[in-house]
Amino acid sequence: MDEKMDMKNMDHSKMDMSDDHMMMHGGHMMDMGDLKQKFWISLVLAIPVFILSPFMGLNLPFQVQFPGSDWIVLVLATILYFYGGKPFISGAKGELKSKQPAMMTLITMGISVAYIYSLYAFVMNNFVQSSSHIMDFFWELASLIVIMLLGHWIEMKSTMSAGNALQKIASLVPDKVHMVHGDETMDHDISMVKDNDLIEIRAGESVPLDGQIVSGSTYVNESLITGESKAVKKEQGSKVVGGSINGEGTIRVKVEKAANEGYLSQISKLVSDAQNNRSKTQKLADKVSSWLFYAALSVGIIAFVYWLVVGDMNTALNRLVAVLVIACPHALGLAIPLVMSRSTSIAATNGLIIRDNQAMENSRKIDYIAMDKTGTLTEGKFTVNGLNRLDESIDNEKLLSLVTGLENGSSHPIAQSIVQYAKDKKVKATNFDDVQAIKGYGMSGQLDGQKYYLVNMKYLKKENISIDDQKVQTYLDKGNTISYLVNDNHVLGFVALGDRIKKNTIEFIKELKAQNITPIMLTGDNKNAAATMAKQMGIDEFRAELLPEDKNKVIQKLENDGHHVMMVGDGINDAPSLAAATIGVAIGAGTDVAIDSADVILYNSDPSDIIKFLKLSRKTYRKTVENLWWGAGYNIIAIPLAAGILAGIGFVLSPAVGAVIMSLSTVVVAINALTLKM
Repeated sequence: MDEKMDMKNMDHSKMDMSDDHMMMHGGHMMDMGDLKQKFWISLVLAIPVFILSPFMGLNLPFQVQFPGSDWIVLVLATILYFYGGKPFISGAKGELKSKQPAMMTLITMGISVAYIYSLYAFVMNNFVQSSSHIMDFFWELASLIVIMLLGHWIEMKSTMSAGNALQKIASLVPDKVHMVHGDETMDHDISMVKDNDLIEIRAGESVPLDGQIVSGSTYVNESLITGESKAVKKEQGSKVVGGSINGEGTIRVKVEKAANEGYLSQISKLVSDAQNNRSKTQKLADKVSSWLFYAALSVGIIAFVYWLVVGDMNTALNRLVAVLVIACPHALGLAIPLVMSRSTSIAATNGLIIRDNQAMENSRKIDYIAMDKTGTLTEGKFTVNGLNRLDESIDNEKLLSLVTGLENGSSHPIAQSIVQYAKDKKVKATNFDDVQAIKGYGMSGQLDGQKYYLVNMKYLKKENISIDDQKVQTYLDKGNTISYLVNDNHVLGFVALGDRIKKNTIEFIKELKAQNITPIMLTGDNKNAAATMAKQMGIDEFRAELLPEDKNKVIQKLENDGHHVMMVGDGINDAPSLAAATIGVAIGAGTDVAIDSADVILYNSDPSDIIKFLKLSRKTYRKTVENLWWGAGYNIIAIPLAAGILAGIGFVLSPAVGAVIMSLSTVVVAINALTLKM
């Protein structure tokens, strides 16, 4: 998030957030477009410098010089330093202010030393009589700024934060509501609605605010809110929640909570708090940069003082510059972005979208994976799981034809699932006469002078119709909804509908356990259904009957107990937990809010792809460590040599040779990144 937001006092319908900004090192805000523009302008400025300025004191074949060319280089390098280097200088100020020097400080030190020493060399070469030409570092300055801008642009593109989540939550409710004034309705801005106002919600519209139905009945799809796929019957006295979708009925609702007090507002606050409170683990590159900064500065100062005492100012200054130039993080600035760019590309071809590269580093710590049930471990939609005749007079095909005939005209999600199932089986629906809904129980219809009913268990008990419970218990134990076909007070058969476990879920759970990661299922289902489903999947730990804030509390408790938790979910109710977990993983078929709250997206909606993510993360981390050694490890030897530790035996590492080593490490880092494979 690019700024802390007060969700309590915000009109969510008017919320506007930008996803083009990101907090960079040192608390410095960086704009995506601005960074891109700086890179291209700096590259254009750097090209003449590369052509007109010698590379580490050597004139390359493509380089040219003419009278006054050094002045052109000076002007262009000065613009580059203050324009292209501005993000790093600003970031360094933030790091130093927080007493945490890291990448930005190291870059700033490198470009500042290169620029200031080059100014000194320019003055000495042009205005002071000297027996030898002093080498400048304008070429190195230009290349360092361009490479660093490129590295941070790559990093920024692949690590855009989840700032859109709150905007997506706000988009679930309309800007306008139909407010009831006596016998008329008028459209008003949602911010004008207060508690106890009466509003009208028409067929297919989003429910704008939390409230209670005072007239009308309908089915409301709350899947965007609860993550559960079943549409819920709503009638007078029922509660409705802002953000859910009204079915075919028109209802009037007495508002109980204004826009800044309702369910979605609470979810927004949970997401905002989780994002703002997420632990700010210092990135590996920043840690290395911090060590390198202190090492280079300390060794440089010691070398300067030593050579000033035993030699002269020119020698001391030469040693200091050699140390600080070698420490310039050309390769270090690209070490992680190049690996991450390669890794995210590999991930994309394997069903993964990496939104936060920090997740790659954090994945090796994960010891718990918490998962929402519906839509994550299960398909998230009703399917016919069983069709059984209980009377010899009909077969299953006839049973399906009769059931479909009664459900054919209904908009209920269970009815639609049965109709689709019959179409898939190429079974034609029976044509009933006088098909009617039986409120609270099911459907009825006339066929050849006989009445048929498709009803629930409540109807059977009400009419004292007996049935062998053992026939349906297996389906009930799995959390299925059962509809019974009745004729002449006799049950002809039943159809069982429910959510199916995804085909790879059980194997996925086994693999997690094999990696010593504990899976835990989080669901709003009742405990019996949750226990049954968890047992089928092989999950030993589960939490049932949870509200969104309860899931969030489970994650926070696990993390407070010292665990590192990955949360996997797909609904808005999962968004706070996704944001609060060490790593949040969203199912690609889930809601936009869940996706924007997550670090990783499984766009094939297959939880087993998490195994791919964990494997890729481990390889990416190893490659990152390798690149950090290639990008900075050589300094363990190079910095002491640059300081003159072997000067006694006649070996001194000059700034030019140091710059060559620095440049070669950049090439090695790039090649090493390309060797990353799944």
